[in-house]
Amino acid sequence: MIEIPVVRWGQPYESMEKDEVVHFETGEALAQVHQANGGLIRIDMKKAKKARDILREFSIDDLVAMCAKAAEFYENAELPLGNGTQTPDDFCTMQSATTGLPEHMCRFNMSKNAFVLKHMGDILQALTRGLPYEILSRGYGKEDRGVTISYQANADACGWVLPSNSPGVHTLWLPVIPLQIGLVLKPGPQEPWTPYRMYEAFAQAGIPREAFCLYPGSQEKGPELGAAVLESCNRAMIFGGVATVNQYKGNPNVQAHGPGFSKIVLGEDKCDDWEKYLDLMADSIYVNSGRSCISCSGIWTPRHGAEIAQALAERLGPIMPKPMADPESGLAAFTIPGAARAMNTQIDDGVASPAVTEVTEKHRDGSRLVEQERCDYLRPTILHVSDPDDPFANTEFMFPFASVVDCPQDQFLRKAGYTLVCSALTDDEAFKQQLIDATNIDRLNIGEVKTIQLNWLQPHEGNIIDFLYRGRAFQDSPPPAH
Repeated sequence: MIEIPVVRWGQPYESMEKDEVVHFETGEALAQVHQANGGLIRIDMKKAKKARDILREFSIDDLVAMCAKAAEFYENAELPLGNGTQTPDDFCTMQSATTGLPEHMCRFNMSKNAFVLKHMGDILQALTRGLPYEILSRGYGKEDRGVTISYQANADACGWVLPSNSPGVHTLWLPVIPLQIGLVLKPGPQEPWTPYRMYEAFAQAGIPREAFCLYPGSQEKGPELGAAVLESCNRAMIFGGVATVNQYKGNPNVQAHGPGFSKIVLGEDKCDDWEKYLDLMADSIYVNSGRSCISCSGIWTPRHGAEIAQALAERLGPIMPKPMADPESGLAAFTIPGAARAMNTQIDDGVASPAVTEVTEKHRDGSRLVEQERCDYLRPTILHVSDPDDPFANTEFMFPFASVVDCPQDQFLRKAGYTLVCSALTDDEAFKQQLIDATNIDRLNIGEVKTIQLNWLQPHEGNIIDFLYRGRAFQDSPPPAH
């Protein structure tokens, strides 16, 4: 059996304590993962400066070129994994078997990670707004307009407390290494595969292993390890629910990524033509099994809400779970016992509101909750919500779920709350400007753009440059007389 070690600044570390990563359907052990602990992390973080020092021996341009090589290794090569090896096909099979994500979705996320690595130069140019790299490497330099500016790294290493449910989040940490900052990764208990494969791909491309730490831990040890990473790194990111986001709100050292509450809004001028946008709405809800923070969880419209909900229910309601290897499989399994049942109960409670109607119920054969021996599924669920103040007008779950909400256009921004991605279907210039000015919307799409369609040449959910670096005044000569 494959044994996966802890990695402490590039050195494998074997722990007395191990945890098995098992196949969610069969219970077969796929790997034994050595367990880190909080004390280990706190000791190692005292050496974080060495990671930044060794990365600064390379230029950012050199590291960008290595990222492109790493993409090829990650996507195509048989790479070391603990005391064994792993092919790309093995990777997708194992990731699917432990996360419950269908294999074709694992392959899609794999290609997405590779795309980011291959285009790292373009992405950094976009994230830095064309800032000369030497200003980040050296700490200061001159812009094209001839003014000296300075950027100072906020951390020698950046910590990431990663989830198990969505392998796509790994695109967010890939730029850290070419920015000459060390990486401290706490993988999700069911998804050690991407961090370890990416670590090996970087190493094969020539990036020093000494820039990396990987601290795996079981479901039970996760909170301890996550807390240690967040406490010990001057900059860290964590993924979780609303409670996690609220816990770290206002902490400049921690960027918390939570539910997206991503939405599609139809303007007064477009809502009567809603049928034209049915594919856009359905894909935004259903692709990647609705597990992304950019998956649509709300469609807001001034009119035709019941009709839109009915059309979406007819399309998505009949979808059933299929085997993970089936290329048509569109539903991810819930591998944590009780998670799906708890969500199902919450939805049943919400549907009791007179403002909420579940429309998919009559379009599926059987229950929303599909319980199996070792895992559960939730089938696509579309609600019609007639009151934008009802709690289920703005609720998100980790499966294809969306509320179609009746709401006048002039009340949308006031009622919709935080929105990670908003796709607005309107040609109303005044409404467009209101959306552009709205501070409760992060990513804004105006026009026929699915919520799940990202342009990687733009920041996503916070610019990592602004998080890892701070601008400051710097002078190496007296200013002009004034």
